[in-house]
Amino acid sequence: MLDVRRLRLLRELALRGTIAAVAEALTFTPSAVSQQLATLEREAGVALLERSGRGVRLTPAAENLVRHAEAVLERLEQAAAELAEARHGPAGPLRIGAFPTASRAIVPEALVRLAVRHPALEPMVSETDPAAVAHALRAGDLDVALIHDYDLVPSPLEPGLAAEELCEEEMYLASAAAGPDARDPGVRPDLPGGLDPQSARLDGLDGLARWQDAPWIMPGPDTLCRAVTEQVCRAAGFVPRVRHQVDEFATVLAFVAAGQGVAVVPQLGATDPPPGVCLTALPVIRRTRIAFRSGAGPHPAVAALARALRESVPAGLGGRPGPGAG
Repeated sequence: MLDVRRLRLLRELALRGTIAAVAEALTFTPSAVSQQLATLEREAGVALLERSGRGVRLTPAAENLVRHAEAVLERLEQAAAELAEARHGPAGPLRIGAFPTASRAIVPEALVRLAVRHPALEPMVSETDPAAVAHALRAGDLDVALIHDYDLVPSPLEPGLAAEELCEEEMYLASAAAGPDARDPGVRPDLPGGLDPQSARLDGLDGLARWQDAPWIMPGPDTLCRAVTEQVCRAAGFVPRVRHQVDEFATVLAFVAAGQGVAVVPQLGATDPPPGVCLTALPVIRRTRIAFRSGAGPHPAVAALARALRESVPAGLGGRPGPGAG
């Protein structure tokens, strides 16, 4: 009989690439991971790993076993969801990951709704970059997480995860005036905090070329926000000159207001811009989804949080109804 815990280790090795990475993520020692995988190999009766340089790689038999492991782990999540519903409904700890703008604009209201409806539930929120969510969910460090991607930089779900659509939002170029071409009638520096995306818009990304010589303010490396800004600029025909690296959008807008450069910001990060900051809508959309382990969607705690999050999306964002919503 194959041990499901060892199957999980094999799945993680397939996704993370090295035994050391699996050990670090799951708080094992590398030798313990190797021993467990060797035991799984004996249980399977076929070779699962082969040497590749200083590391290992999965054999075709192991890759096939990983596909079965995904199905097994999903069914276990479904079973846990059904047992939780039969036992007590939404109760106990619920570990939630959220990126900063959602943590500020959506999550607090959702927590209030949860507290009223399900006082036995114990939500615990950790700010988590979407790039780190997949590993955290699979490792069990998170139960639910908010993730985002962009139409210019799609981010397919990794194996073992499922997601529901939550909302969509506009993306804006933030500048400290109307830009180098002050005669452009399509850009207005006095957008209200409510943001009317029709009042200032670039019809195409080629319009960004007027800012190609400006200094740029960008998030740090290895983030989706950084990737989309770089992709937007490449689509406009230039490579941005990065002067400042800032992750928090309120700080980004303060830098823009101080004349330190221009930046790409999402609607949730630009609802209260400082005086003098011009927000120009870009033809780019950011999509936010509720992610969880495959099979965990019906879990009462996960479903309760998803409902509360959908009800807490601010007005003006493109919200998505949940399963079964009319």
